[in-house]
Amino acid sequence: MAYSLKKSPGHLLRRAQQYAHDLYSKDVGSSGPTPRQFEVLHVVAQNEGLSQTDLVHHTGIDRSTLADMIARMMKKGLLSRKRTKEDARANAVSITAAGRRMLKGAESKVNKSDTAVLAVLPKTQQTAFMKALTAYAEALDKMDQAAAAPVKRKATKKKATKRKTAAKRKTTKKKAKRRTKRR
Repeated sequence: MAYSLKKSPGHLLRRAQQYAHDLYSKDVGSSGPTPRQFEVLHVVAQNEGLSQTDLVHHTGIDRSTLADMIARMMKKGLLSRKRTKEDARANAVSITAAGRRMLKGAESKVNKSDTAVLAVLPKTQQTAFMKALTAYAEALDKMDQAAAAPVKRKATKKKATKRKTAAKRKTTKKKAKRRTKRR
């Protein structure tokens, strides 16, 4: 089958994302947060003291990008970060008063933008579209979780190899003892 842009999920998702981004930029403006900054501010405001690792899971933003974003947002005075008492390696992220003001100022504009994104479709299709997008995002989350989970199979193979090696040693030792007895 020949390639078709009109049937390419990647192309269609990029077009939809570009349209959503353009509406967001128009409604929120250059003085407001970027879409990803808004996501981070929103999640941190809802979950004060969340670790950066948990923020990755809540937003879907990769670890290194998120770390850079948080550093920039801290410089702007939107977020603060401190080490957690439970784990000295983990950072707890909090929203500052300036971050709350930026979030509050952007929320109605983001809602307007989201409404406009859906308004392209007839009302009868909007719920199904959101359901499909949600299912797609949840499937991606499951893939990420599965990829991050420790692989038990490898450990099992290592254990099986160790058992086989140990069994071979025992067999070799038994054979050596039999030879010694025969002599």
